[in-house]
Amino acid sequence: MESFQDLAYNGGTTQQLPPQFIRPSHERPENTKAIEGVTVPVVSLSQPHELLVDQVSKACMEWGFVMVTNHGISATLIQRLKEVGEGFFALPLKAKQAYANDAANGKFEGYGTKMIKNPDEKTEWLDYFFHLAAPPAKVNPQIWPKHPPSYREVTEEYNKEILKLTDKILELLSEGLGLEPNTLKSSLGGEDIEAEMKINHYPPCPQPELALGVEPHTDMCALTLLVPNGVAGLQVWKDGNWVAVDCLPGAILVHVGDQIEVLSNGKYTGVLHRTLVNKERTRMSWAVFIAPPHDKVIGPLPQLVDGDQNPPKYSTKTFADYRYRKINKLPQ
Repeated sequence: MESFQDLAYNGGTTQQLPPQFIRPSHERPENTKAIEGVTVPVVSLSQPHELLVDQVSKACMEWGFVMVTNHGISATLIQRLKEVGEGFFALPLKAKQAYANDAANGKFEGYGTKMIKNPDEKTEWLDYFFHLAAPPAKVNPQIWPKHPPSYREVTEEYNKEILKLTDKILELLSEGLGLEPNTLKSSLGGEDIEAEMKINHYPPCPQPELALGVEPHTDMCALTLLVPNGVAGLQVWKDGNWVAVDCLPGAILVHVGDQIEVLSNGKYTGVLHRTLVNKERTRMSWAVFIAPPHDKVIGPLPQLVDGDQNPPKYSTKTFADYRYRKINKLPQ
């Protein structure tokens, strides 16, 4: 398996990128620079409940994105999460490849280089490790890294905390729609909701102005909760421009995904985002994708659909069908 990390560190691309990494002119960061002076929404979760409902729902309606602080997950735990992820990617390539996935045949869990092929075969500058973290019945810890030895303990502890935060965000978003607090969680599968951990690893890139870590996309899940390692790179699309996200230390980035957009009948917007790479520094991020079970039927909530005044804007289908169509770039 070809590894971008291996290329970056072993001299394969010390001066120039191979053609498969060079984006078309209209996609290159050098030609699509982010605008300056725009601040993304930041919300402290320590505020009174009524304020939280208003601020979080407004951010997710206008941006599809919010950065949350005072979220209750300790800085120590987040630091430990980063350390075990960095420890895995510091292993020799052969050790990482022992965990190789087989995305082409539907085996997404494990170590890989990309999950979705670009139609023109352009390649993203990214290594990753992906695995399920919830619900317990679907988790296979044998797939998880054995090194560092504390990987499982730390990741399980972090997952418990991130699921508590997910419940809080889903309650706020439900109330922001004028619904009961448990509406969105119940509609996504309740206790059967899946949490998928993806550690993104973007090695130094010799020509970052020509490449992308991840191409522009919305997440097919319901929510993504993400922490970066402090190296800038995430950009979100707002009002016809890219906006660079400067993450506050200790903050967690919350992305609205496609399934929340569908359930809300478009009131909340799945955020279009991309990732740039860095010439000198490795960028990493830890994303937890919150998704319904594959057989869960997702469509606009009946409470938000009202005949001719508010017709459904999205079709109703299983998440498995939605996912298949998104991966294969078919109409929804």
